[in-house]
Formats: sequence, structure tokens, C-alpha cells
Amino acid sequence: MQTPDPWVIVGLYGLITALATGLGAIPFAFVRNVSPRAVAVSNALAAGLMLGASFGLVAEGTAHGSWQTLLGAVIGVGFILVTQRALEGHDLEIGSVRGADARQMALMVIVMTVHSFSEGVAVGVSFGGGVTLATVITVAIAVHNIPEGLAISAVLRPRGVSVWKCAGWSIFSSLPQPLMAVPAFLFVEVFRPALPYGIGFAAGAMVFMVLVELLPEAYETERKPAVALLVSLTLVGMVLFQRALG
Repeated sequence: MQTPDPWVIVGLYGLITALATGLGAIPFAFVRNVSPRAVAVSNALAAGLMLGASFGLVAEGTAHGSWQTLLGAVIGVGFILVTQRALEGHDLEIGSVRGADARQMALMVIVMTVHSFSEGVAVGVSFGGGVTLATVITVAIAVHNIPEGLAISAVLRPRGVSVWKCAGWSIFSSLPQPLMAVPAFLFVEVFRPALPYGIGFAAGAMVFMVLVELLPEAYETERKPAVALLVSLTLVGMVLFQRALG
């Protein structure tokens, strides 16, 4: 039996990480009633997961280049501001959801999709250290993607999106991983210097979205101490989870 070309294996590894993101929608299969309070709790949950992921990204990015990570974060914030302005100019409709909720759903998917580009590059670049290292990195990213899918579903599900579509959008947000893994593997020396910029970009975009979109809405419905407690616990849990993977 002929062994697949190396780039095919790299692409399959990237596809595994993308499919793992869809698993984050599973808990919402058991949630039937979505009240305004549930929306606030879901926003707090998503905020904690995204902040925890961002902290991990900053730690990883600075290992490749501190000022590059910082510059990437600034560009990420600028990207969110431009995207918000662009979305506000349209009467967006996603399924039965319109207005501000639809814009927030779109922004969440856009942010997490852009974030996936750097993870795809990380998968491809990791093959430069051999299959064993690449396998470890791929498994770590795949497991890490599950709570990211949970964060996406936490925003989409309370707004009427089905569990299957939550899983589909979660997987969609991670499709850049297999798409970027292959060129990053083939042109590793070209992509490696860009990694800290991409990581910083993702971290800055996620933190800014949490501060201007998720937390303000959560505070409107739920008591501030309850939101802060849930965000803090989820954030710490996400950081510990990432440390365990590392």
C-alpha cells in the first residue's frame, strides 16, 4: 500500500483539529429552555473561555517574539473595530435572528475563524520537528478546540441556532486550520516568522470582543457578581486546562 504524501497527512491532522471544534456543541443538546438569564450565563461562559484562551495565546506568542505578539494584538483590536463598523451598516439576518443578536453571532464566528489561521500554521510548522512533535501539537490543539466550540455555541444556541448548526459553525470556524497547515508545512521558513503576529492578532481580537460585546450584554441581564464569578472560574479553568495540555 502506497504511503500518502506528507502534505496529505498534514492536511488530515489539520482536519482533525477542525472537526474537534464541533464537539463543543454537545452540552447544548441537553439545554432545552433558553431564557434571558441563560443568554447572560452563556455570554459569561464564552467570555471566560475566550479570555483564558487569549492568556494562553499571549504566553505562546511571546515565546516566539514579544513585540510581534503585541503588534499582532493591536492589529486584532483594529480588525474588530472595522468589522463592527461594517456589520452595523447592514440589517444582518441569520436564520430567524436579526439585528444586534445576528451581528454578535457573526462577529463571534468571524473572530474565531480568524483565530484558527494561526492554529493551522502552528500545526504545519510543528511537522518541521518530526511526526511525534506534530502529533502532540495536533492533539493539544484538537482538545483545546473543544472549549472554543463551546464558546461559539454559547453565543449561537441561546439565540435560536440548532445544536447541529452550532456544531457546523464551530467546525466552519476551524476550517482555516487544515487550509493553512499544508502551506505552512510546505513553506515552513516563510510562515514561522509570521506566527507571533497571528497569535497576537487572535488574542487581541478575542479580548476586545469579550470586553465590548459579551460582558456588557451579560451585565444587562444577570447580577454583576454572578457574571464576574462565572467568568473568573471559567477563565482559571481554561488556563489550567491549557497548562495540563502543555
